Amino acid sequence: MINFSHEVFYEVARQLSFSKAADTLYISQPAISKHIQSLEKFYKVSLFERKGISVALTTEGKILLEHLTKARELQRQLEFDITRQKNLQLAKGSLTLGTSTTISLYVIPPVFSAFHQKYPNIDLKLVNRNSENILKALLDHEIDLAITEGKNNITSVKYQFFLADEVVPVCSAKSELSKRKTIRPEELKNITVALRERGSGTLLAVSEALQKCRISIADIKNKIVLGGTEALKNFLLDDTCLGFLPLRSVARQLKNGELIRLNIPGLQINRNFYFMQRRGSETDRINQLFIKLAISHYNKKL
Repeated sequence: MINFSHEVFYEVARQLSFSKAADTLYISQPAISKHIQSLEKFYKVSLFERKGISVALTTEGKILLEHLTKARELQRQLEFDITRQKNLQLAKGSLTLGTSTTISLYVIPPVFSAFHQKYPNIDLKLVNRNSENILKALLDHEIDLAITEGKNNITSVKYQFFLADEVVPVCSAKSELSKRKTIRPEELKNITVALRERGSGTLLAVSEALQKCRISIADIKNKIVLGGTEALKNFLLDDTCLGFLPLRSVARQLKNGELIRLNIPGLQINRNFYFMQRRGSETDRINQLFIKLAISHYNKKL
């Protein structure tokens, strides 16, 4: 079994920071150093090169990290496989799910609740970042399973369809734009438009749809960029410009009239959400339990 010193090493190696690892593990930085020194004494090697306030893995440290990454996944599966023999619903394990902002806010909460009620001994953790950084976290083994918008077609990742989604142009009810029956796509070049940050799945979907109308993001002269769906939505509620948001995120505001959905002929922004797993982990039983429950949950709502 992997001991706590190995877990400490894993966090320091993953973040290349003693202080960040201490924050993650809720222990002091001197305690982190003590655990690393214990491992270095046990293996009789240096695991990190210390250069001022920065650290880097030595060759031996890289070897330990490679084997420890595999061992952690094996231990996770071992605990689940043994404890599920008597009663699947009482099986122990863990699942770290990484999702983009829209999914974490508007899709996953009811699924997490249903999963926890059915499998109360499986520890759940949600990592929320934009789509680009979630993919990196999956490839770095920081998370077990991911859900993002669209596909990157990376050969080391397996994709599985989850849900369809739509991004819509909206504005505040107090905006002059709300009185317009239609807005021509080319008018966006001279309208102030609020957008998500680079690396977000929402921005990518908007960009691809605009390109079909022969417009690029660069053509929009007046842009306001906000990080996060909620930040963008709250900005639009107070401002008078146009913005693009996932329909799921503004359903309530559209219903009560705070936001108005705008009509831009020829601009349709549809996208899909996909589960992502590292190649070789497709048979991970905890992942499969979660995927099955999530798909079932939303199929029932159709």
